[in-house]
Amino acid sequence: MKFEDMINTITLGDSYELIKDIPDKSIDLIYTDIPYLITHGGKGSSPLARKIDKVHNVYLKDITNGINYKILEEFVRITKKLNCFIWCSKEQIFEILKFFKEKGYLYEILTWNKTNPTPATNNVWLPDIEYCLYFRESGIKLNEGYELKSKWYESPINKKDKDKYKHPTIKPLELVKRHILHTTKKDDLILDCFSRKWNNLCGS
Repeated sequence: MKFEDMINTITLGDSYELIKDIPDKSIDLIYTDIPYLITHGGKGSSPLARKIDKVHNVYLKDITNGINYKILEEFVRITKKLNCFIWCSKEQIFEILKFFKEKGYLYEILTWNKTNPTPATNNVWLPDIEYCLYFRESGIKLNEGYELKSKWYESPINKKDKDKYKHPTIKPLELVKRHILHTTKKDDLILDCFSRKWNNLCGS
């Protein structure tokens, strides 16, 4: 697919293949919410994990913790300088951090703290935090603005948006805007390579 045809559109297809059509050093920021893998007993056996595997259509051998981590190499290739937000589950933090830290990139662990989490309290911590990993290359300038710089954000679960868009891990728009305003300039090109409409892909 031509790169020009992807700009300012939503392109339906295989993220791992379509990203190969994006030229080297052409993207200013990647902002993406990757397929989570919620583990149980060390394996992806929870209902959400099975649903994620259904999205991929098979239990692929090269998918580890929700995504094939080889796509991270593509993130490095297509960004002008690495500038990347990755929302992920707790189980995915180690592998993603390891990949980018070994390449020497700067990083932050950002959180969305929920004031009304699901009351799952049976011998577990409350599910009241979601994690976003931010990576940047030396030379990426962060924009000024005290209100943009906090590494945490607090709000209720946005059930209205979940119901509207049928996405199980949808993030607060205000938080996404804050992240983007902090790390981009006017007319920068931003890629979300795991945008999806879950109700269609999961058949729910």
